[in-house]
Amino acid sequence: MKEHKHKDVFKQGAITPVFIGDCIAKHQSKTTVGAHNIFLGQVRADKIDGKTVSTIEYTAYDDMANKKFNAIREAAFTKFNLTCMHIYHSLGKVRIGEICLFVFVSSPRRKEVFEALEFVVEEIKATVPVFGKEIFEDTSHRWKVNS
Repeated sequence: MKEHKHKDVFKQGAITPVFIGDCIAKHQSKTTVGAHNIFLGQVRADKIDGKTVSTIEYTAYDDMANKKFNAIREAAFTKFNLTCMHIYHSLGKVRIGEICLFVFVSSPRRKEVFEALEFVVEEIKATVPVFGKEIFEDTSHRWKVNS
């Protein structure tokens, strides 16, 4: 099995549309790719106990989280016929409407990217030690519960 390059998945603050667009544009030269699939996790303005979330502040055990992200990535390459994959997650404050998770998978065939993307996102949510503090409009806060 080919070992893929491990890297730090964390970006400070929101993941911008320009960053996402640049990442996609770089793949136009990959002529063995026939399909891409993208997941964008966006901060919602959830209402909890009559208060509205305005921001989520993300923290993580960086080394442990990066190891877990990379293990998920390697598992996806083993399980699916993928050509390329990128995972980026925000750290710090991300406001409602902004992107906090960007997962991008590529493969010669479309079926692989649909299955791989679902696998990767579900594994991230279930196993990676990234924590979000929901900050409400009145500046009170609570730790987010993943769903």
